[in-house]
Amino acid sequence: MLDATTRSGGTATAAPPAVATELGSAEFAAPEFAATPTGLAARCTRALLSPWSRLALLVTLLMAAAATVLLFQPQKLLADGWPPQLNGAAAAVVFAVAYGLCTVAFVPRPLLNLAAGALFGSQLGLGAALTGTVLGAGIAFGLGRILGQDALRPLLRGRWLKLADGQLSRHGFRSMMAARLFPGVPFWAANYCASFSRMGYLPFLLATGLGSIPNTAAYVVAGARASTPTSPTFLIAMACIALPALVGTAIAWRKRHHFASKRP
Repeated sequence: MLDATTRSGGTATAAPPAVATELGSAEFAAPEFAATPTGLAARCTRALLSPWSRLALLVTLLMAAAATVLLFQPQKLLADGWPPQLNGAAAAVVFAVAYGLCTVAFVPRPLLNLAAGALFGSQLGLGAALTGTVLGAGIAFGLGRILGQDALRPLLRGRWLKLADGQLSRHGFRSMMAARLFPGVPFWAANYCASFSRMGYLPFLLATGLGSIPNTAAYVVAGARASTPTSPTFLIAMACIALPALVGTAIAWRKRHHFASKRP
């Protein structure tokens, strides 16, 4: 029997049922097979780039940085001095970069400022310390903004946290200037709090650079004149260190009732 049917003078050839079934199966199976790796890759990418994965990466980086500081102990610069291979402006640039990285790793800035003055003197030490301050603040702000903001912002439900976030978001420059001028807020804490808010990058850096000048200069000069602790310059530097601390304490004491009324 012929597998053809003549209708109205034409012929139509029917495909074998088995071949048609195989072609249909291949037609629908191929796209599904090709989409599986793409879907898996997309899910893995979303998981790696999720807010909590980035926050975990930030915590890991900060823990590694702190462990590195504990291992290498940069405070030995105060006792052992700067390597003799480096001197002048090149040494100040290297110190500024190391200063910035150390502040990201939670090394206290007063210690680094004293080291800047002891190693490079008042003028070059102040330039290196301020450069390192802005560099370290910028690195910390960028890390917090990229890796931590998306995960932590939904957690800002407490009244204190909302107040701090609103103050930094609406009055970022003024708030950061106050935090830099008056001691009491750790440098690293101010950096990451600002990064988790909606504060702009440029106002943050400007406020950090300008607000850090008085305190940084006092510590640098004190470090440069540490060999003569009875000199007028050293005593004035120490007074400039103590005065902002006293003013900040007095302001906090006067505002204690205002803060107490804001408690949840």
